Amino acid sequence: MKTYRVAIVGLGRMGSTLDQSIASASRASQRLEVVAGAETIPERRAAFREKWGIEAVYEDYQEMIEKEKPDLVGVCTTATGLPKPGNRAPSPNFRDDSHADIAVHAANAGVPMLFVEKAISCSVRKADAVLEACRKHGTVLNTGVLRRFSRRYKMIRELIERGDIGEPQAAVVYGAASLMHVHIHWMDTVSYLLGDPQIAAVRGDLLPRDLKIVGNGLEVDPQATFQIAFANGIEAWSVPVGGREYEVVGTEGTVRSMRDGAAVTFRKTNTTEGWPLQWEGELFPEESPVDTVVSCLDDLVDSYESGRPSLGNIEVTHHITEACITVAESHRQGGTWIQLPMANRDLYVFHV
Repeated sequence: MKTYRVAIVGLGRMGSTLDQSIASASRASQRLEVVAGAETIPERRAAFREKWGIEAVYEDYQEMIEKEKPDLVGVCTTATGLPKPGNRAPSPNFRDDSHADIAVHAANAGVPMLFVEKAISCSVRKADAVLEACRKHGTVLNTGVLRRFSRRYKMIRELIERGDIGEPQAAVVYGAASLMHVHIHWMDTVSYLLGDPQIAAVRGDLLPRDLKIVGNGLEVDPQATFQIAFANGIEAWSVPVGGREYEVVGTEGTVRSMRDGAAVTFRKTNTTEGWPLQWEGELFPEESPVDTVVSCLDDLVDSYESGRPSLGNIEVTHHITEACITVAESHRQGGTWIQLPMANRDLYVFHV
């Protein structure tokens, strides 16, 4: 079994310190070995070296990629490169985009596999650059929208694909959250559960609804709601209350992920009377939890070795990123529907 060399850019939470970090997931995988890390903060470099026993630690990620020739780069900086909390742009004209810039550099440098923390960009223009670089070099990519690497969400997708709820008609996400930090997860998960259909149009509101977008940019990551019209006729909405639950309604029943994937309920139309819907109860069997970050990285390797698209491939990721940023463009235009591809590709949404 071939072992692939992993280098990590950004040695904070997702790179190194979380229990489910890229470093820990690589250590847990039989096919990956962390060989280097890059970080601008000296204390983090020292902590990474001590925790993982890796001496190849760099301040400059470009130097690391050039010298170490990694097979997989984990891009785990903040979205803009600013240290946390960094929850507001330092000026109205700030346009830094660390995730996109590092991803483009790594792809152009010939790195064959990329994990890029979400969102991959702060503007559609920079998402276009990531798409172009990955297409040009055949770079395999997954991102940190990890529900599509969960066994339980896979079970829900398979239930829908089997036709257990009939033809899907609508999807709803329950919960209140910010646009780029969390809604990117929710839009990706809804897309995944429905089989990743093409998105035709998006509309949405930023909260508070009187929030103004000045100079084609947002200095903060705002709270939001969204509505998606898929090309196959299905529509999806976010409702800004509840506990991060996903519901897909079909012609013959409903499936709902409860408590952000902790359980799922399924109900089927009463075939004799047509109404009411009868609850079938929870579907998940008892199982040992599987680290979704490990699954994400293993999927990258499987994709690279087999030539099949990764689960979070650049085409899907680019599409969802554009849809997410389009919510802000819809708000800028008074809440109207915006057709994809979006014309305003330079709209910038700051996020951590």
